[in-house]
Amino acid sequence: MLVSQPPYALAPTSFRFAALAALAGRAPIGGQREVALATYVAARLAHDIVVDRGLSQAARVERAAHAKHWLSTLALPAALRPAFISSVDASAGERGAAARAVKSVIAAAAGFLDPAACEELAQLVAALESHVESSDAQPVVK
Repeated sequence: MLVSQPPYALAPTSFRFAALAALAGRAPIGGQREVALATYVAARLAHDIVVDRGLSQAARVERAAHAKHWLSTLALPAALRPAFISSVDASAGERGAAARAVKSVIAAAAGFLDPAACEELAQLVAALESHVESSDAQPVVK
């Protein structure tokens, strides 16, 4: 029994939104897979607001524009498209708007997502909202 990895082994990678990626991987080509992929991209863009990744506002705006173009190539149900566009647009802005947009994605796409993917999105919303509350807090002056 090996206790440690050999020196030539690769370090395990951490994967954001593993449940969403797994859902997209096992879904049949078409509707559910495209919704899962769109949700994954929207979540990744929103998550980059939470994590201090050093992305400038200009870079986030550019990424959102490219993601909107990519979304236009997907065969998404018409009822879901506005939620995804809103979420991608919000990823270029502030955390509060991104949290509201991800909530609308959860509500719109819930029928296409499994419970694990919905839980990942709920955790993202909680992270976005907790950062909003901490950044809005006023220092206590004694």
